[in-house]
Order: sequence, then structure tokens, then C-alpha cells
Amino acid sequence: MSQAQILSLLLALSSALNIAITAALIARRSSAGTANALLTGAGAAATFLGLYFAAVAAYQ
Repeated sequence: MSQAQILSLLLALSSALNIAITAALIARRSSAGTANALLTGAGAAATFLGLYFAAVAAYQ
């Protein structure tokens, strides 16, 4: 892997982690249980990574 690909992957993971934490905190704040908030965050991260990798695949 080239350095640009590694940095792009790290950017995607960092962004997904930020989105997951934000979604989980919002879900928890809106009185969802801890387990439901974690699942919400994980779903948001998975959706973001799916969209990101689909865009990368379409670009190449």
C-alpha cells in the first residue's frame, strides 16, 4: 500500500469513529439505553465506512 492509501484509510477510520461517538452520545442523550446507543453508533460508523469505500471504489 502506498502512503496516500494508508493516510486515506486512517482518515476514514477517524471520521467513522467521530461519527459513531457523536451518534451514540446523541442516542444516549435522547434517553436510549446504553446498548441501543452503542448499536446506533456502530450502525452510523458502518454506514459511513460503506459509503466512503463505495465512493473510493467508484473513483478508481
